Amino acid sequence: MSNYRTHIVSTLSEIGQQAWDALLASQDNPNPFLSWAFLHALHASGSAAPETGWQPQYIVLYQGERLAAALPLYVKDHSYGEYVFDWAWADAYHRHGLPYYPKLLAAIPFTPVAGPRLLATDAAARAALVEVLIATQEAAGVSSTHVLFPPEEQARQLQEAGFMLRSGVQFHWLNAGYASFDAFLATLEQKKRKNIRAERRKVREADVTLRRVRGRDAVDADWVLFNRCYRRTYQAHHATPYLNLDFFRRIGDTMPDNILLVIASRAGRDIAASLVIHNERTLFGRYWGELEHVPCLHFEAAYYQPLEFCIEQGIAVFEGGAQGEHKMARGFLPTRTWSAHWLAHPSFADAVERFLERERDGIDDYLDELNERSPFRPG
Repeated sequence: MSNYRTHIVSTLSEIGQQAWDALLASQDNPNPFLSWAFLHALHASGSAAPETGWQPQYIVLYQGERLAAALPLYVKDHSYGEYVFDWAWADAYHRHGLPYYPKLLAAIPFTPVAGPRLLATDAAARAALVEVLIATQEAAGVSSTHVLFPPEEQARQLQEAGFMLRSGVQFHWLNAGYASFDAFLATLEQKKRKNIRAERRKVREADVTLRRVRGRDAVDADWVLFNRCYRRTYQAHHATPYLNLDFFRRIGDTMPDNILLVIASRAGRDIAASLVIHNERTLFGRYWGELEHVPCLHFEAAYYQPLEFCIEQGIAVFEGGAQGEHKMARGFLPTRTWSAHWLAHPSFADAVERFLERERDGIDDYLDELNERSPFRPG
């Protein structure tokens, strides 16, 4: 630890974009959600800010003047926007008269996408970062610390440091070098292939047209439309949207090469839109909304159009986002995800560890069951 200077920072501006993105570029398989532009947009727009229960407390380690390690860490007073649910744990604390909040959360707000969380230039810096995290959580007097969606090797490193591991399941599409969407369909079971064609036909027969807008070509009217669609869909589900127009405008300005909008129109009126984020290797399904309901339009705009884009651009993986066993019928396959958890209270830690052992067995059985139900034709 003597080789590093440790800081706790409450704003990315204290780190600087050049230093942050240089550290990110040195990681294995980083994604756009870890970029300074995306995180800063979340904070500066007020989407993930102290006023909404997300207090940035990033741990950063410097070696000389160089940023050697960092952890995107937040103090949370609720569990919204996390996608690894611990509401039952919070309720158990409450029923025993103990405070569960505030807690520490290492994650990308509102983003269930796996990627490095212990950002470091080398193994020594990563080990030092874990040491600082442990010291920070003990000194802060919080109930718990949660590291969401790290890669397995980082989850195992945290396990060695005293964290408990939890598994989840997402569904990802893998590009086998398909020449076209029809070539992909040809690999599916007949029923799956027939259903997908029927869904796409329903959208065409509803006189809906779709256009793909790359981030660099999007104009402000596109972002205003998307924000309307996004907010309307949240409201239809009696929920409060996490993100706002300022956030969407910011990522449109600062990371246009990572953005694809799919906009649906009928009778000269835009009625729905989806937004996906991508790099050269992976496309990430993110947000969707509609002003007017059309059967199967969600599948077309949020799945089939992005799948065609992946095939055209040679993108290897389409991560479909949280949950959604229905994605298997559309060629997505189950993938295990990880999270790591530390609880300060010994008795609750023991109880949670026993729960996680049972849950892990259930996840293993669930994955086995899913893998026996492949949507692809044998051979």
